[in-house]
Amino acid sequence: MPTIAGLLTLTFFLIHLAPGDPVIALGGEHGDPGYYALVRTKFGLDRPLSEQFAVYVSRVLTGDLGTSFVHGRSVSAIIAERLPATLLLMSTALFLSTVAGVTLGTFAARRAHRPTDLFLRSVALLGHAVPMFWLAQVAILALAVGTGLLPVQGMTDARRSPVGLAHLADIARHLVLPAFVLAFGELALTTRLVRAALIEALGADYVRTARAKGLPERLVTGHALRNALLPVVTLVGGRFAMLCTGAVLVETVFAWPGVGHLLLASLLARDYPVLLGIFLLVSVSVVLANLITDLVYGWLDPRIRHE
Repeated sequence: MPTIAGLLTLTFFLIHLAPGDPVIALGGEHGDPGYYALVRTKFGLDRPLSEQFAVYVSRVLTGDLGTSFVHGRSVSAIIAERLPATLLLMSTALFLSTVAGVTLGTFAARRAHRPTDLFLRSVALLGHAVPMFWLAQVAILALAVGTGLLPVQGMTDARRSPVGLAHLADIARHLVLPAFVLAFGELALTTRLVRAALIEALGADYVRTARAKGLPERLVTGHALRNALLPVVTLVGGRFAMLCTGAVLVETVFAWPGVGHLLLASLLARDYPVLLGIFLLVSVSVVLANLITDLVYGWLDPRIRHE
């Protein structure tokens, strides 16, 4: 709670002290001064900043995140509408990158310093270095526009309204490209982490003892992999914290109606309540993700629980 309170305070004052005026964003640069004054009074922007902060904190404690300047609706309702799309995209990408990264990293570690390992490391380095926004545009040109097999933008087809399984299939088709782009960068980092940690674990004394006892290499690798997964848990835990925030660049390029796209739109419109609501969601997600990561540490390595 102190961490969340500190982040809430920091983000509130950073947003309000940053350049830009939400009233000008709403009414335009050449609006009527009387309208400007009316809007400031309506949203409480004419009050001292300390008073605005006190009012906002009191509302948050009651579960009220305020009303959007732009949409004129509850911030909680707006974020709740966008959250399912973001959770679907981020969880799919995280699942794909984790499973594929652990598999490829294990494969590379068992063939360390061989041509296969060199190829996988090169691909992983390339994937980690490629800018995500560039990869997203290349994917659109090559896999969507070039072939016509996949949709370019959106979460569903606006020209028709399928129901049932057809609706799920339509969402899955739109999910392929953004999930692939997000997973590719994470896959590269996960692969390199698993490879490095597993090579170190396979050189430990208990692994040599297991091999000396005649255990199959598959079981030996599986035994060492559990100890090698601790850095991967740290990585996945950090990415898990971002499940609710989305990926701003990818959601913008693919017009995916998630929280990341909402964050960018709210930033450009200086919609303070929505920005604060998203940042509060981020803070809670990070704290919960760190707690879950610590619990998983204890499950993977019982010695941590004793410490």
